[in-house]
Parts: sequence; C-alpha cells; structure tokens
Amino acid sequence: MSNITIGLILIGVLFALVLLGMRIAIALMVVAFAGVWIMRDNFDLSMRLMSIATYNGVASYLFATIPLFVLMGHLVSISNVGKDTFDVAEAGLRRLLGGLGIATVAANTVFAAVTGVSIASAAVFTKVAVPEMTRHGYAPSFSAGTVAGSSVLGMLIPPSLLLIIYGVLAEQSIGRMFIAGLVPGALLAGGFVLWILFAAKFTPGLVFAKQDAPGRQDRESYPQMTLPEILRKITPIIVLVTFVLGGLYSGFFTPTEAGGVGAFAALVIAVLRRSLDLRRCWAVLSETGTISVGILALLVAAGFYSQMLAVAGIPSAIGTFVTDSGFGPVGFLVVYVVLVLLLGMILDSSSILLIVVPIAAPIAQSLGYDLIQFGIITVIAVEVGLLTPPFGISIFTVHSTLGDSNVRLESIFAGALPYVAVMLTVLVLIAAFPQLIIG
Repeated sequence: MSNITIGLILIGVLFALVLLGMRIAIALMVVAFAGVWIMRDNFDLSMRLMSIATYNGVASYLFATIPLFVLMGHLVSISNVGKDTFDVAEAGLRRLLGGLGIATVAANTVFAAVTGVSIASAAVFTKVAVPEMTRHGYAPSFSAGTVAGSSVLGMLIPPSLLLIIYGVLAEQSIGRMFIAGLVPGALLAGGFVLWILFAAKFTPGLVFAKQDAPGRQDRESYPQMTLPEILRKITPIIVLVTFVLGGLYSGFFTPTEAGGVGAFAALVIAVLRRSLDLRRCWAVLSETGTISVGILALLVAAGFYSQMLAVAGIPSAIGTFVTDSGFGPVGFLVVYVVLVLLLGMILDSSSILLIVVPIAAPIAQSLGYDLIQFGIITVIAVEVGLLTPPFGISIFTVHSTLGDSNVRLESIFAGALPYVAVMLTVLVLIAAFPQLIIG
C-alpha cells in the first residue's frame, strides 16, 4: 500500500473520529502519529516529529496574539461596551425603516473590531438587541436571525481568531490577513444593511410582526439620547479601535503588540466602569486561559497533522490530480468552497480550517492563487457554516441565550438565511475580483 493511499485512508479515519465525538486536537494527534509511524515504520521518528510540532507551537512569539485578543474580547464583553454601541447605533438609525436591524448590524460591525469572536457577538447582542427589536414590533425570527447573521462579522473583521489560525496554518502574515479582512468585512456589513432596507420596504412581512407594527410607524417612541451621553457610551469603543487597529495598520504595532495594547486598554475601561470585581476577574482569566490553551493545542496538533500529510505526499498528489484532470484554478476553487460549505454543516469553524487548510493551501498556491485572498475566501466559506443546519453554532448560541420557547430554532435558521445569501455573494465577488483584497 502506497503512502498516498495510507494518507487518504487516515484522512477518512480523521473525519470518522471527529464525527464520533473525539476532540479535534486529539483526533489530529492520533491520526498524525499513527500515519508517520505506519508510513515510516519508525516509532521514534513519530515521537520526534510530535515533539518538534509541540515545541514550535509553544515557542512561537506569534501565538501570544491569541490569548491577548481573547482576553481583550472578554474584558470588552463584561464592560457593557456592546450594549452601549447598540444604544448609540439605535439612537442614530431609529428613524430609518428597519432601523433597529441596521443598528444591530452596525453595532456588530464595530464590536467585531475589538473582539474577533462571533460567539461573543451573538451572545451579547441576543441579550441587547433582540428584546428591543421585538418590543418595537419586529418579527422574532427576523430579530434573532439578524443577530445571528451579523455576528459572523466577528470572524472576518480584524482582529479575528479565524484569520490568525489560517495565517498560522498557511504561514502567512497575520498583519496582512487582518488588513485583507477590512474590505470583505465592509462588503458583508453593507450587504446586510441593503438586505434589511430592501426587506423592510418591499417584504415587510419578513421584518415586522404586523403590518401596523410600532417598528414601522411609531419611530418617535424610541428613547432620546443627548450628545454627552452618546460620547460617553461611544468613547471606549473608539479608544479601543484607535489603539488596536490604528496602531496595527499604521505599522506602529505588530499583531502581538496590538493584542497586548488592546487587552490593557480593555482592562482600564473595565476598571473605570467598575465592572471588574474579584469574581469576574477570575472568570475572565479562567475563560481566557481555557480558550487560549484549547486553540494552542489545536494548532500544535494541526502542525503535526501537516507534517504527516507532507510525509504522505498528499498535497502534491492532489495538486497533480487537479492539474491533470483539467479542473484548473476555477474548478478547484468551486470544489473546495463546496466542500468547506458541506463541512460547515457538521463541523465547527476551527476544525474545518485545521483539516482542510494544510491540504488545500499548497495546492491553491501551486495553481496561482494568492494565499491571502484564498484565506479570506476560506474564512467566509467557513463562516457560512455558523448559520447553516444542523450545526449552526451561532444559531444555537442565539437560541440558548434568548431562552424563549416561542422562538423556535427553525425560525432563527430561516431568519438567518438571507444573510447566508449575502455572504455567498461576497464570496463570489472576492473570488472574481482579487483586487478587493488590500492585504
């Protein structure tokens, strides 16, 4: 049996182990270890490669980016910055038809620029935006679907954990990945707003609970907000965005330094707002540690998995097959995106990246794709999985956080479906016009 055949069988075993419920990091380690051992018939070599992958993962300066941005996101979440951002957006957009839906997208866009985690956005705005939208006559499915749909912006607008993970796996600059996510993130947010405006105008039954709902006609009933109050609420988010993104894009900070500055600024905001007592401080630190160690373990396992694939010759074999089959770059990209979309229905985002990027990135590069553009396409395709059944983790997050038995899971999936269509449209635009990527 050839190494390529063994490698392909092991990829199948990996999928089986993940679907059976094994932790993705453990599954990657087991498959990689077994693969090297079987193909080289050398237990010591397998142990040596595993130790090298572990050391490289722990020793890399770049990995400090992950806990710093995770810490910043948690500190921002407990400081009610998300609620304040929504309040300001609501005050500015309430006179528009469908204004609260647009305010939710706007607040999610800004919040994404300081968190990088879609689940955090979904949880925060489910508590903040859905009750407010429902109270003003919006359909519950539209309200929950809008929160779930716009929450995916956290995985594309930098700083984004998925962009960091992809950059590590594909050996691309994290700073370039962050910059490359700006225009696609803006396109997604703009597309979401256009959909809400269109739906509110031409298909109001999808947006409002009733034709004469307050959300359509009683727009003066929204709470008024003075300029000093707006400034008080919006200043923290402006400070964070200025420090983190401004310093990063100007070249003054590296991504790791930007994470450190952002985490410190978020800590200062939390202290000044008196939202960080001893119990919350311990919760933030423990959650940050849990998430960061989990991601680090995943990346270490993925590094070992990549080594196994290289030993088997899988990337080069698949690249040769794609070239000889006549698929060409476009055919390969279509098949790849469809595969990622299908995987998104059964696996979480990080798992998909860890499994497919080590195989697909070398092939895409050999076919002439810029790996920065390829990364943005990958992340958007993976994000779609956050909104599609049966996994749809953003949908489940909104449903569990909402805790309303009258809002069924199926209705939230239906409410998020138009946002999936917008994401696929943006994906096609990014693939067709690589000049949209400014990284």
